[in-house]
Amino acid sequence: MGLLDALLGRSKPKRPDLDQLFALPSAALTLKAATGFAPTGVGAVCFASVEGAAFTRLQSDVRQLLDADTGRGGIPVEFTRDSYGYTWLTARHPAEDLAALVNDLHAVNTLLAEGGFGPQLLCSTVGFREEGDQAAAPPRSLALIYLYKRGTFYPFVPVPGGAQKRDNALELQVSGLLGDDLPVEEDLGRWFPVWGAPGL
Repeated sequence: MGLLDALLGRSKPKRPDLDQLFALPSAALTLKAATGFAPTGVGAVCFASVEGAAFTRLQSDVRQLLDADTGRGGIPVEFTRDSYGYTWLTARHPAEDLAALVNDLHAVNTLLAEGGFGPQLLCSTVGFREEGDQAAAPPRSLALIYLYKRGTFYPFVPVPGGAQKRDNALELQVSGLLGDDLPVEEDLGRWFPVWGAPGL
């Protein structure tokens, strides 16, 4: 950071630390104990698609790496494109094996970053669902979202019913609970909604 940046109050953006993803299993235990939200086994990486042979080859490499265990009962990864033109790679594992899901998400982020496509990476999501008595109300979903360019996490809680409303109070509660487990994004303006993200 230069002197001019310091005088003007500008700071360098935090470098992404993909190893932060490995803190998710511990954070999931905290989350479940305090709120009853448990992992669903669904996670995704969102990135801006790029045309060209190099990117197509990299997508193929990612699919080949993550689908290596499909012959032993593993679930193939899925590539989908949302209404904004972003690509989502969705990985699924048994709900109790969050560590394997996190390994997949870390591998995808690493392959894309090392392949020169770090600027296209947006976020990674890990899905959770409320456990307990479902008779009273539909179960709520929650995603912990890792912002690649910020190296931070934030919770996203859509209100059940598909009306594109979010439970801001629960999001703030969860962020307070997980402050010791994860680097939580302090700028609430960066807590972007991810409507329709895989697993929500």
